[in-house]
Amino acid sequence: MSTDMLLYVIYGVGGIFAIIVIAYFILSRKMQKSDYRQIKKLRQGTERNSFSTDVMYQKLYITYSRIPFIKSYILKLRRRLEILNVDDEYATRRDSAKILSKTLIVLIPIMTLSIILAHTNYLLLSIILIFEIFMVDSFIDGMVDKMDNTLLKEQLDFFAEIRHAYHEFNMVEEAIYQISQDDEKNISKQGEKIYEVLIANDPETELEKYYDIAPNSYLKEFAGISYLTKEFGDRKVDRSSLYLKNVNNITEEMQIEILKRDKIDYVFQSLSIISIVPVLGLEPLKNWAIGNFSFTQSFYSGKGGMVVQILIILLTVICYLLLRKIKNNGSTDKSTQNTEKPWQSKVYKNPIGKRITDLFIPKKGTKEYLKVQKLLKDSASKLKMEWLYVNRIVIRISNIFNFIILVCRITCSICKMDIY
Repeated sequence: MSTDMLLYVIYGVGGIFAIIVIAYFILSRKMQKSDYRQIKKLRQGTERNSFSTDVMYQKLYITYSRIPFIKSYILKLRRRLEILNVDDEYATRRDSAKILSKTLIVLIPIMTLSIILAHTNYLLLSIILIFEIFMVDSFIDGMVDKMDNTLLKEQLDFFAEIRHAYHEFNMVEEAIYQISQDDEKNISKQGEKIYEVLIANDPETELEKYYDIAPNSYLKEFAGISYLTKEFGDRKVDRSSLYLKNVNNITEEMQIEILKRDKIDYVFQSLSIISIVPVLGLEPLKNWAIGNFSFTQSFYSGKGGMVVQILIILLTVICYLLLRKIKNNGSTDKSTQNTEKPWQSKVYKNPIGKRITDLFIPKKGTKEYLKVQKLLKDSASKLKMEWLYVNRIVIRISNIFNFIILVCRITCSICKMDIY
């Protein structure tokens, strides 16, 4: 390379460097203007550098959804929470991860303690671990019921504010809309949903859909009377609004329900945890007995000892299930029941089952069909006409089999008497 070419390269690099320096100073001056500073301040105000529990629960939800065994629990849990958090995927994921995390925090130490105490008895250890895994449902039910109780208490304040707003606007939908603007409460989401039902093009159809997803019967009643008042107007009974009287009646029913739930929670407080103590004490009691009374070694090593331990575990499970059944308030259990595809639907979808069932179902438009349809509506049953007749056919077939078995037994007994 010649000297002149080298100088040209040096001059070119120097020129490029000078252009970069000049551009830097020009851009820095523009960035100091008020518009840019304003945007920077707004951006700094929205940035969150601190630890966020909501973000953590969102990440935990994704993690739980990828773990095979825990995935079934997180999906079952979110199906129940979807009713409480209407159309709010963020809150549903957050609450699902929060409840499951708390459950695992309680369950993991208990499982670890069980493994330490009963590590020498593999059969007993496996039974205890299965039972403790079963306890996950109880913890989840308790936390979801707690959220449902909170929603029920929020409804008291919600209905009280509805009464004041209705006096002010004298319009049902406007009163519900104004009170539902508080985003911090779960009841506001339900209020917004009811408002959407009332202003829909086909409110009657939307109301039927809301009945299927409402978290409790009190919101169903409130949505129903709100729809009737909007469609047909309010009227005076004893110089007072019929709509407000109905709201007061619902409020009184809710107060009784809240008192009943509080009493049940107080009576059964910690009893579910206490019920599993006998299971955890089996192995320490066995070690103590063998250490102090050597003749008990043969008992615990034999079939009798194993049978007694298994019976204690079974009794503990039965007591635990009874406590859970008595304590259950039936709040959101309906969300876990599969009412869309029950076994009757599977039977009717089968070609043979459908052909047999259609032989007994009355034709549409007939007097018998309308009569059965009216009975189903009056009883608020979720059964379809086809499912009802599947039930009837199954019951009749079982009765025929029972009758045949009874006749065979009577015949056999008569034959034996003749022989003797």
